[in-house]
Amino acid sequence: MADLNEAAVTASAPAPELWKPSFNPWAIAVVVAMAAFMEILDTSIANVALPHIAGDLGATNDESTWVLTSYLVSNAIVLPISGWLASRFGRKRFFLLCIFLFTISSMLCGAAPSLGMLIFFRILQGAGGGGLQPMAQAILADTFPPHQRGLAFAVYGITAVIAPTVGPTLGGWITDNYTWRWIFYINLPVGMLAMFLAYRVVEDPPYLQRLRALAVRVDYIGIALLSVGIGALQVLLDKGQEDDWFGSHFITTLAVITIVGLTSLVIWEWRHKAPIIDIHLFKYFTFASANLMMFMLGLVFFSSLVMMPLFLQTLMGYTAQTSGLVLSASGLLLLIEMPLVGQLTTKIAAKYMVAFGWFALAVAMYYSTVQLDLLMSFRAAAWLRVAQSTGLGFLFVPISLIAYAGVPVERGNSVSGMVNFMRNIGSSVGTSMVTTLLARRAQFHQSVLSYHTTSFDPALQNQVAGLSRQLVHAGISAADAQTHAYGLLYQGMQLQSQTLAYIDTYMVLAVGAGIMFFLAFAVRKNDPSAGGAVME
Repeated sequence: MADLNEAAVTASAPAPELWKPSFNPWAIAVVVAMAAFMEILDTSIANVALPHIAGDLGATNDESTWVLTSYLVSNAIVLPISGWLASRFGRKRFFLLCIFLFTISSMLCGAAPSLGMLIFFRILQGAGGGGLQPMAQAILADTFPPHQRGLAFAVYGITAVIAPTVGPTLGGWITDNYTWRWIFYINLPVGMLAMFLAYRVVEDPPYLQRLRALAVRVDYIGIALLSVGIGALQVLLDKGQEDDWFGSHFITTLAVITIVGLTSLVIWEWRHKAPIIDIHLFKYFTFASANLMMFMLGLVFFSSLVMMPLFLQTLMGYTAQTSGLVLSASGLLLLIEMPLVGQLTTKIAAKYMVAFGWFALAVAMYYSTVQLDLLMSFRAAAWLRVAQSTGLGFLFVPISLIAYAGVPVERGNSVSGMVNFMRNIGSSVGTSMVTTLLARRAQFHQSVLSYHTTSFDPALQNQVAGLSRQLVHAGISAADAQTHAYGLLYQGMQLQSQTLAYIDTYMVLAVGAGIMFFLAFAVRKNDPSAGGAVME
């Protein structure tokens, strides 16, 4: 009965092209992008501050990682149900509530007297932040006519790719020059300004106002299954490598809970008359394909974003600030590229731009396997990161357009919630995959290299003898020179093993991007002049 009522209301709702907001659409775009940028920045800004947080609050480094995990869990739970919450309470009201909760909890995080309180406030912050990304994208989709959606999504896309890039660098600078508490306090002025402006300029279109009038039952079982399944999945991904994956009883239990919880959730939501997650959207092939590609985009983007600074800091001795500067050139490229891609979406079908983006990303990841070495200069590292980022601008905006293609307008909130959820889960999977691959492949390569390094190897003995002579010449006694020589060779072998592990991981990303390149051609072609309209 609820479905029939919703269909009747939807049928009587005006088409989105007939409704225009009272304020300039670009003013609305800037306001919602500001709120989304604040939230996305907070997903990465706290990473570099964990040692400072642990020391100040009397916690271990392992305990301090729950500051990140708690945020990601609550964020991941709210993301997929944000469409349902917006339809029930009103999108503007829900958006303002999310900004308010995020801002207040940021202040509380900064003032937290203990690690337990900080984790609790981070849960609140993640819940508030979970609605900001999808609501920002949904507001843009309704504010702009279909033929301008690409430009609108480009504004949002800039926040989605720039914020994670500058987050660690900004967090490191604030922590070094002030205290870790200021990485949370800086959200206060931005949050208050965003809330004031959003209250003034954001509006709910007529169809949302009518949907809100429907009496919708609360799906308590769906919410419970979602919370258990997604919560267990997020903790599993965050703690898996740290606890040796399925060698840990804790991780194995989480895996079972995740499988049972998410499987039950899909079955329950598929049959429920008023689901909190619109599973039936996956009947649209373009929507399902867009979600898979957005998942892979989050995986590849965050994997490469984690790997480059990690390589520079752990193997080449760069500081956090210097490695951040390496990423800055790619951020500048995306600032220029995103608006251009937004313009191109009005002239070129999205599927062809997505195919080009995946092709460029696959080539860049393969190129990284060739160029990566321990003698790489700062300039070479910066240009390598630019190459890795070139394809990103051609993916985020067109994939977002594909997700909306052919989907009824009244389901736009659910579309944005699911797409952003898939990107966030992809980023969690990517980060977990990178840490696991780097550790396991480094062990593999070290075992291979050490197999050929024996006391009977003439090449090794020549190296030891040469190093020993140099060390003696430098002032080390002859008795200690040989021991130091072996130590230096072992250190060099470790560096080589880790470098080879990075190369292997980049190759995995190249293969993944290559598979997505072929999938892009299976997506139905949209009419560029009509935004999300699908051509027959």
